[in-house]
Amino acid sequence: MGTHYDIIAMGLLPHTTTHTEASSPHCRPIGPARSLLPTRLLLPSAAASIPHYVSRPAPQPGRAARSCWGRQMAELESLETAAEHERILREIESTDTACIGPTLRSVYDGEEHGRFMEKLEARIRNHDREIEKMCNFHYQGFVDSITELLKVRGEAQKLKNQVTDTNRKLQSEGKELIIAMEELKQCRLQQRNISATVDKLTLCLPVLEMYSKLREQMKSKRHYPALKTLEHLEHTYLPQVSHYRFCKVMVDNIPKLREEIKEVSMSDLKDFLESIRKHSDKIGETAMKQDCRYNQWKIIARIFFNLLLSPNIKAQQQRSLDNIVSQHPRISGGKKSKKEACTSSDLEVKNTSPMSEQDSGILDVEDEEEDEEVPGAQELVDFSPVYRCLHIYSVLGARETFENYYRKQRRKQARLVLQPPSNMHETLDGYRKYFNQIVGFFVVEDHILHTTQGLVNRAYIDELWEMALSKTIAALRTHSSYCSDPSLVLDLKNLIVLFADTLQGYGFPVNQLFDMLLEIQDQYSETLLKKWSGVFRNILDSDNYSPIPVTNEEIYKKIVGQFPFQDAELEKQPFPKKFPFSEFVPKVYNQIKEFIYACLKFSEDLHLSSTEVDDMIRKSTNLLLTRTLSNCLQNVIKRKNVGLTELVQIIINTTHLEKSCKFLEEFITNITNVLPETVHTTKLYGTTTFKDARHAAEEEIYTNLNQKIDQFLQLADYDWMALEPGSRASDYLVDLIGFLRSTFAVFTHLPGKVAQTACMSACKHLSTSLMQLLLEAEVRQLTLGALQQFNLDVEECEQFARSGPVPGFQGDTLQLAFIDLRQLLDLFIQWDWSTYLADYGQPTCKYLRVNPTTALVLLEKMRDTSRKNNVFAQFRKNERDKQKLIDTVAKQLRGLINSHHS
Repeated sequence: MGTHYDIIAMGLLPHTTTHTEASSPHCRPIGPARSLLPTRLLLPSAAASIPHYVSRPAPQPGRAARSCWGRQMAELESLETAAEHERILREIESTDTACIGPTLRSVYDGEEHGRFMEKLEARIRNHDREIEKMCNFHYQGFVDSITELLKVRGEAQKLKNQVTDTNRKLQSEGKELIIAMEELKQCRLQQRNISATVDKLTLCLPVLEMYSKLREQMKSKRHYPALKTLEHLEHTYLPQVSHYRFCKVMVDNIPKLREEIKEVSMSDLKDFLESIRKHSDKIGETAMKQDCRYNQWKIIARIFFNLLLSPNIKAQQQRSLDNIVSQHPRISGGKKSKKEACTSSDLEVKNTSPMSEQDSGILDVEDEEEDEEVPGAQELVDFSPVYRCLHIYSVLGARETFENYYRKQRRKQARLVLQPPSNMHETLDGYRKYFNQIVGFFVVEDHILHTTQGLVNRAYIDELWEMALSKTIAALRTHSSYCSDPSLVLDLKNLIVLFADTLQGYGFPVNQLFDMLLEIQDQYSETLLKKWSGVFRNILDSDNYSPIPVTNEEIYKKIVGQFPFQDAELEKQPFPKKFPFSEFVPKVYNQIKEFIYACLKFSEDLHLSSTEVDDMIRKSTNLLLTRTLSNCLQNVIKRKNVGLTELVQIIINTTHLEKSCKFLEEFITNITNVLPETVHTTKLYGTTTFKDARHAAEEEIYTNLNQKIDQFLQLADYDWMALEPGSRASDYLVDLIGFLRSTFAVFTHLPGKVAQTACMSACKHLSTSLMQLLLEAEVRQLTLGALQQFNLDVEECEQFARSGPVPGFQGDTLQLAFIDLRQLLDLFIQWDWSTYLADYGQPTCKYLRVNPTTALVLLEKMRDTSRKNNVFAQFRKNERDKQKLIDTVAKQLRGLINSHHS
């Protein structure tokens, strides 16, 4: 209660004593109570804690100013204040401490703080007296309790001694136990340490095992598994034991190990790149061999399909099938050597074809069992270094660095591969090795493209291919221009086709290569033309220009089989008999066919339509006929030592070759299946070629005949001053007529017009030459006797013309060649000047072909002779009359000449 009121006095806690207790007269404070509960000591502190506006009462008014009414009012107020304070004290005693705030607030709001404090002091004193009274009532029990407590102290001392003795005995007896417990404690500590060590070692051993495994993998060059192990070690195992020093060493070594793995994997990649650079030709060779076999089977299937559709086996299909079967060992039923696998065509004639030399072949790989399957190009290369290095750099976050390095190195290798050797054009092996390296390079890149994700992409491959295509085409254009052997050009074409087909199978566009092959086709045609030019020259030089003799049926059928010739009359003749043409006709005909086959070989596998192939063959054949064969024939015709017999045989031969042109047309149609009537089909110009050659031969015959006539005329030795003629024609002219008769006898096999033209040309030339001989300036004088001898020679010529040396002339057509000479000689011998001068200029004139100028020249020569030989005869009347007549005639001839010019 004292504590409660102390708090109340401090203004913090209410007093809970009831009004009855406060007003009880028995509640008196006692002395001991004050000593136990010093409430007086607390009240000042409580009073000090009350604010000044509570503890300090309001100032009182002065006494002098107080009045009676004031006293009464003060008394009333005092009563009211006392009642209010009583109520507040009761509320403080009865109210819970938490709700004492409003009560105290009412005290603070009033002005009687001092009186309230006095009331409060009085109430505290009342309660103190009650507490003291209560304590005095229970004091005897307290004394008894103290007495009993003193007794207990003695007993407690005894108990303490007993406990001390017991403890001493227990300590003495428990020393051994304590020692054992210490030992047990130590063992438990060791056991705990061992257990902790085992636990730690259990965590560390996998780390050490992984590190050992890593080192083993590094030693065995299993770098990608080593990198995976390193990743597990770094992210899974090391974090569990990261506080150990050896783990820190491992952590410090991890970057070094990564760099070591990168370096080693990069070294493996460099070895791989170097290896595929060295072996790219083998890879390409294998890929091209696979494609070649596939193409062979595809062609065989297509040919068999065509044969099934058409019972008529085309010559070209049968030829292609034979070639392919002979080249493929599994089809021909046995193993063959490389040389046997490339046999030549059966259509060669007496081994004279320039294509009889077998193509060198496209694939010339190492000898192996034919029954074994060709390994795939990818099976020849171990790509694991690339994959490992790619995975390693991907895991290490340096994939882009790896991609850039790989692409850069492969670009460098591509440039090296695309650089052709300087002597590549010399042999097919040079081209083959060049193509094999390119194919091998792109086979590897294609495999990398499809087996890795992003190491190379299609754009990168296309860029490399565009560069390779341009460089390859440029190299082929340069080196192929040096090729002069058509067999090498054909082999090169086959190699390019195989090269293009192989790369096309891997998805690379190769249209530019086929376009370039069309350019090479022109070069191939030129080389063929050069080679066939030599073949034609050899044939023409070795020919005897005589009809082919046939002694039996076998030879006859063989020649007819080589050349399309049909003659019912010749077939009826008994053996031995002769063909009208010489040996070069069937040889040239067959060589033209071989040339067509050679052109067809180049067109194979170029993906050309039948029309394009037909057009290409016809154009090349036209060049062969119009340029190569025509030049060869012209050279033979123009040779100095060629005789008339050879020229006649050449005309006969070209006539038969001209007739065979339609069979060449049919031959081209059969192998190309393009009809000649097709629009835009090129026509063969063989007819024109052989006509031109025949015309040239005819002109050469005419020229040779004239030259022979001139040679005979050079032997003429006339005595222009002879007084009497001889009994017969001059010897040189008789020999000349004999030569002409024998020559025209050979013309029996010539076309009629050719022989007639040659005979007419020879007679005209002979007539013109005799006229020139008579009128030449060196002959200054001539006599009538010499003129009569000359007339005998002209009559011999007319007799030859009348004998009909060449059949086909109508009437005296051939004699007209000598009409000029005949009229001139008749005029002078008959001395019929009056008729000539009278009828000159009339269509019916007897001497219509005599020119006045020619007559005057000849007359002057005769007049000079008369003057020289008859110097003294001028006094004779007849001679004088004759001389006057000559002068008169000469004068009249001059008049005719002048009138004609005017």
